[in-house]
Amino acid sequence: MEKNKRYVRLGVFVLVTMSVLVAILFVLGGRSLFAPTFIFETYFNQSVDGLEVGSPVKFRGVPMGQVTQILTSAQTYERNVPLNKRRGYIVVRAKVSGTTAQVEQWKDEAAEMVKRGLRVQTQLVGITGQQYLALDLLDPGNYPPLPFDWTPDSFYLPSAPSLSGEIIANVQRFLGNLNDAKIKEIGQNLDKLTASLTNKIDELPVDELAGLLKDTRATVDRLKSVLEKPDVDVTLHNLAATTGHLNRLLANPGLNASVDNAAAFTGRLRKLADSGELDRLVQSIGNLAQRLDAVAGDNQYDVRVIVQDLRATADNLRTLSETLKRYPAGALIGGPPEKLQIPGNSP
Repeated sequence: MEKNKRYVRLGVFVLVTMSVLVAILFVLGGRSLFAPTFIFETYFNQSVDGLEVGSPVKFRGVPMGQVTQILTSAQTYERNVPLNKRRGYIVVRAKVSGTTAQVEQWKDEAAEMVKRGLRVQTQLVGITGQQYLALDLLDPGNYPPLPFDWTPDSFYLPSAPSLSGEIIANVQRFLGNLNDAKIKEIGQNLDKLTASLTNKIDELPVDELAGLLKDTRATVDRLKSVLEKPDVDVTLHNLAATTGHLNRLLANPGLNASVDNAAAFTGRLRKLADSGELDRLVQSIGNLAQRLDAVAGDNQYDVRVIVQDLRATADNLRTLSETLKRYPAGALIGGPPEKLQIPGNSP
C-alpha cells in the first residue's frame, strides 16, 4: 500500500513538472506558434551563403519574423522542366508574426507595397558572416522582379541584390579590368617618367633655384605683412557691405521696372530712328533755327529797342513794388498824407 502511494506521488510530481516546463516554454516562445502569421516567399539569383532557417526578418532594422525554408527552384517548381530551361533560383520562404489586425493589414497592403518598391535583400549581421532578410523600400525601376514561369505557393515578394554581393561583384569587375590592362607597360612608362623628372631636376641650376625660393619666400612674407594690416580688414568689411548693398539694390523690383522702361524707351527710339521720323524732326528743327536767325538779322534794331523797353518796364515794376512795400495806401490813394499841425507848435 505504501509502495503504491509512492508511485502516485512520483506520477503527480512528473505531471506537475511537465506542466511547469510546458508553461515556461509557452511563455518564452511557444505563443508564437499560435500567433497569426503572414507567409511570403522570394527568389534570389545569387548565393545566399550565411542565411539559415531561423534567420531573422527585419524591416529597416525592426524584427518582423524569421526564415522558415531555404530551397532551390529546381526541387520546388522546376522538377519537370528540362535542365537547360531551369532558372536555378534560390527560393526563400519566411513568416512575419503579429496580431490579427497587423497580419490582416499586411495581407491587404502587400501588393501595393510591392508596387511602391518593397524589396527583400540579404544583409550581413556585423562581421560574423551570418545573414538575415532585410525588407526595405527601393526604386522599383532599378530592381524589377525576377522572371519565372510558375505560380508561387505563397505571396511573392521580389528581391534585390545584396549590398555585399554588389560590392564583391564590383571588386571582381575591377580586378578583371586590371587583368585586361597592360600593367607592365604602365609600370615601364612610370619608370621612364620618373627618370625623366629626375634628370630635369638635376639639370636645374642650384643657384637660380635657391634664388627663386628666396624671392618666393620674400613675396609670401610681404603678402602676409600686407594681409595683417588693419586696413585690409576694414577694406574687406567695406567690400562686403558694398556687396550687400548691391545685392539689395539688384533685388529691388523698382530697378527691374526701370531697366524695363529704359529698354522700352530705347526700343521706341530705335523704331523712330529706323522709320526716318527722327531725321525729319532734326531737319525741321534746323530749318526753324535758320528762319529764326534770318528774322533776328532783319529786325535786329527793333529787337534791341524792344529789349530796352522791356528793361525799362522791369525797372518801373521794381520801383512800384518797393513803393508798395513802404507806402501801401499811398500807392492806391496818391502821395503821402499831409503833416498834421498840432496847435501851440510853431509851423
